[in-house]
Amino acid sequence: MQATQFLRGIGLCTALLMGACSQEPAPEVTTSGQPPAQIFTNARVYTVDAENSWQQAFAISDGVIVAIGDNEKISALAGPQTTITDLSGRMVMPGIQDMHLHPMDGGIKGRFECVFGADANTLEIISVVSACVEAAADDDSWIQGGQWNTNILDQEVVPTRQLLDAISKDHPIFLMDWSVHNAWVNTRALEVLGITRLTPDPTGGEIVRDASGEATGILLDNAAYNARAQIPDYTGSQRQEALRYSMAQMIGFGVTSFRDAIATSTNQQAYRGLDMAGGIPGRAQLSNPWKSAWSGSHDEEIANIADHADNATPRIDTRFAKIMLDGVPLTYTSAVLEPYEPSDQYGDAHFGDLMIEAEQLAEDVAYLDAQGMTIKIHATGDRAVRVALDAIAHARTVNGDSGIQHEISHAEMIHPDDIPRFAKLNTAAEMCPILWYPGPAVDTMRMTLGERAEQFWPVKSLLDAGAEVIYGSDWPAVVPDTNPWPGIEAMVTRADPYSNTAETLWKEQAIDLATAIRIFTINGAKTGKHADTTGSLEAGKQADFIVLDRNIFEVPIEEVSDVQVLHTYVAGEEVYRADAKAY
Repeated sequence: MQATQFLRGIGLCTALLMGACSQEPAPEVTTSGQPPAQIFTNARVYTVDAENSWQQAFAISDGVIVAIGDNEKISALAGPQTTITDLSGRMVMPGIQDMHLHPMDGGIKGRFECVFGADANTLEIISVVSACVEAAADDDSWIQGGQWNTNILDQEVVPTRQLLDAISKDHPIFLMDWSVHNAWVNTRALEVLGITRLTPDPTGGEIVRDASGEATGILLDNAAYNARAQIPDYTGSQRQEALRYSMAQMIGFGVTSFRDAIATSTNQQAYRGLDMAGGIPGRAQLSNPWKSAWSGSHDEEIANIADHADNATPRIDTRFAKIMLDGVPLTYTSAVLEPYEPSDQYGDAHFGDLMIEAEQLAEDVAYLDAQGMTIKIHATGDRAVRVALDAIAHARTVNGDSGIQHEISHAEMIHPDDIPRFAKLNTAAEMCPILWYPGPAVDTMRMTLGERAEQFWPVKSLLDAGAEVIYGSDWPAVVPDTNPWPGIEAMVTRADPYSNTAETLWKEQAIDLATAIRIFTINGAKTGKHADTTGSLEAGKQADFIVLDRNIFEVPIEEVSDVQVLHTYVAGEEVYRADAKAY
């Protein structure tokens, strides 16, 4: 709805909405001529509009902001039935837009699986999984869990199938790593999965083997995905419970819009069923997987793209697709332009592999673009980024400019020559800033990439080149939860948002807080195809906003990671409240 639908017969100037007019009568609001249903006053409202303006109050009807400005003018709109909330000087801003996470995986992990932290070493993981096996039913059911850090592959006690065999030879065990790319399994799992010394590596994956040719129990990328696809599925009700778990966490951190980066048809049905029951508190965008081992079949993927509107609702948008192009640098599976550091396993001329060859990717991107899909391409290596950009350029040539802003996911490692191409091709760079601080992950990447590991996530260079940068947590991969605030802080400091040590990485790529907030709000709304209704607090937009426990512009930047969300609203409805006495 537009603001003009709500402001009737008064000649109200546009400046009123910005709190600037000085002479005008109090307007009536909404198409029915009724005053607004809600008014929020005495706030510090950071609008994230074109000017990043601050306001004091706003009015809402039918879930839409109908006016925003100073206390006096907005208060004058109230009628006898208007609910007025005094926010006592609290900061208000648009809800966070997380454009890459996996709510189903996170919810299943939190509700049904054997969980250990990414900081656990091999022996600590064995101890946790042992307890899970003891608690499991006395049968041959699967034990699933995670998330192990890939740095344990280089520790003194390395993960092997034999270590898990000592826990259980009856239960097949499947443990995903923190990047959700790789798995550690026992011998029983290999038997159930039909993996033998003669099983070839799948395209885009690897069955790691010892010197004798036997599988060690480590499966990389598509080898792990193919295995996971064979594990007995969770029920529809369990999947809906998993989504409830994840969404409760998201809204508690202020995330009001999100993109499920790989939403299979089974998961889409769970989303739709939950929404029909009124169980989706935010706005969900679902990415249809393309040529993914997570899917039932490629024919199913084609059908999902063709019939994507069938799973759409006012709260669920299905006009998105996801392509996996390479792996991750920690396991030598990112596709890079210069070879990895020499290793016993890969030698001195290893460049990683593409999961889809360049020519085929170009055809696929052109096809999906023609179907109206916003395409998210996973590309962690600089060669994969270049190939992804080439494919988008091909689509622009074949189809013309569709106006769709496609995305390079995890645009962490980009050759300088390719940075200007993001803006030229209207392609967004999606980044997970919580990853980038001195710590174990970077130490491991130094082993695989050498000095290149010092320069990841070129946020400022992309912005200076005119590119759109968006935020994606990738939870539950790599990050512990859906909390965006450490990521906001890390984009500004390039330091560890948890320890607040002085050490930084590639400090030249630091940005200011206002720019970071735009990345986490309105920029995500743009690539999410709903910037006309969300992403900023302006008249005519949905009232998706959060109330914070502090003004993040008035505290030391090191405190931003500690922010607490007091209230989360979606379409003017309170969907989360931290404390009934927040004001």
